Amino acid sequence: MQQLEVSPELDFYSEIYKDAYSRINAIVIEGEEEAHANYQRLSEMLPDLKDQLLSLAKMESRHKKGFQACGRNLEVTADMEFARQFFADLHSNFQKAAAAGQVVTCLLIQSLIIECFAISAYNIYIPVADDFARKITEGVVKDEYLHLNFGEEWLKANFETSKAELEAANRQNLPLVWRMLSQVEADAHALGMEKEALVEDFMISYGEALSNIGFTTRDIMRMSAYGLAAV
Repeated sequence: MQQLEVSPELDFYSEIYKDAYSRINAIVIEGEEEAHANYQRLSEMLPDLKDQLLSLAKMESRHKKGFQACGRNLEVTADMEFARQFFADLHSNFQKAAAAGQVVTCLLIQSLIIECFAISAYNIYIPVADDFARKITEGVVKDEYLHLNFGEEWLKANFETSKAELEAANRQNLPLVWRMLSQVEADAHALGMEKEALVEDFMISYGEALSNIGFTTRDIMRMSAYGLAAV
């Protein structure tokens, strides 16, 4: 694998690496913070599942602390303002959907898009991470699959009534992912992560999630194409 080959060349304490890491680390910290808030909001929207959703929220909060420790380990200050801007559009879309009571859209954004985005990024990062960050990230990935599974199971159980809203939410939000991946291409490269690998891993995770919910292969190909022209 290409990522494994570049790993020995990485200098985790070089200025180039640490500069890029300040933004990538901020993104994962902010991503976990967004997830924490989103699951708390979902617990209000799905009161029958409140305890389970609050448990997921707490897990995301622990992940955030783990990634903050990764930054401290490399003596890097996370660029949180950059990260907030990075997530601004997804954040805004989630908030609008929550205000409108659109549980399906909220679950697509958090439990599918954000979780698949995180899983793909963590999977590509683990082989090239410093030892401390690798241990933290490996633990986080195991939890993220549980979060992805929660969204999948709920949407699968409510597939027929959710399908139209899922397609609309996908059309609105998936293009944002391609733009976000392009935005961090240079920083990811500095950390030994290639955009093509990130895109491929995300497409696989997202496609599998859509399949598990009930979409056909034809549906998934059509839904996955939104925004791909920007990749």
